[in-house]
Amino acid sequence: MADPSDAFVLPRTGRTLRNRSVLAAMTNKQSHDDGTLSDEEIHWLTMRAQGGFGIVTTAAANVTETGRGWDGEMGVWGDHQLPGLTTMATELRSHGAVSLVQLFHGGMRAPQRINGVQPVSASINTEAGMDGSTRELTSDEVHGIVEDFAQAAARCELAGFDGVELHGAHSYLICQFLGKKTNRRTDEWGGSYDARKRFLWAIIDAVRAVTSPNFLVFVRISPLIEKMGIELEDSLRLAQDLATVDVDGLHISCWDVFQSVDDDDERLMTKRFADALPDGFPLISTGAVWSAHDAQFVLDEGADLVGVARVAIGHFDWANRVSDSAYDPQRQPFSAQHLATQGLSPVFIDYMRRWKNFVV
Repeated sequence: MADPSDAFVLPRTGRTLRNRSVLAAMTNKQSHDDGTLSDEEIHWLTMRAQGGFGIVTTAAANVTETGRGWDGEMGVWGDHQLPGLTTMATELRSHGAVSLVQLFHGGMRAPQRINGVQPVSASINTEAGMDGSTRELTSDEVHGIVEDFAQAAARCELAGFDGVELHGAHSYLICQFLGKKTNRRTDEWGGSYDARKRFLWAIIDAVRAVTSPNFLVFVRISPLIEKMGIELEDSLRLAQDLATVDVDGLHISCWDVFQSVDDDDERLMTKRFADALPDGFPLISTGAVWSAHDAQFVLDEGADLVGVARVAIGHFDWANRVSDSAYDPQRQPFSAQHLATQGLSPVFIDYMRRWKNFVV
């Protein structure tokens, strides 16, 4: 069985990762109002590269100015963002990490308060906390957003990043197109499974058309979101279909890799996807991993790479230390002083206070 410290070769490109650890994308609210990166955000991610992560993924970066999901969000929609992106990409590479920018559009989770326009989605949707409902995108507008994803990816490559992760998880726009309940369209973008996945497939094709062959493309999904009509059967089918196209791997956001699914199948989520995917297609699994034992469990379940989030906030060098099978780092809550030593700015620390029992 693989060890978290083992190197891993991405089969499509032959690119070697120095180990099996992945820093998952995390909201940190440290960017400027125009989407440009702050020195604090660059420092926070650079520390994780210094801490040994094989892949470092940025926070979710919106591909259109009106697709922003929250204040302080990183943007990749304009050339004015290139200087900061270039600085970050250069820093991450200098410390040995493979760098990915997570691309997304908020869709129905892009508030009018922030963007100044009514939120858009695959269909007219609403959810708790929304002020009103979304507007259904026209087919031409769907094509336009596909092109926005492509141009954002091209901008990321120009800045020097190794690739992108298409954010099809956590109820954002790609996820809204995949869901049976949130995508009730009757045109070519909705209805059947094949039509609901068309938006994601169009983005993959468009990104590939404007980037070089060695540019990495990963896809992140949520395997199961009942309120959106994201069903496990469709997600497993989507995983198998992704293995047949020009992408470099699948990232499943499990929230808790140890949690069982409420059905007759005893296999946990990571194992189900590992069993469904063909041999050699990379799988990242993320959710509630903390100790070296947890990381090894995920690999033993069949994942190729282990994603972490919260533990990497409190321990920037987790990846360098997880090779010790007894490593079980301090758990939350953390003091603000400790988090500052881990590269968090006051803005990021204040944001983490919203997470129950994370900051003393």
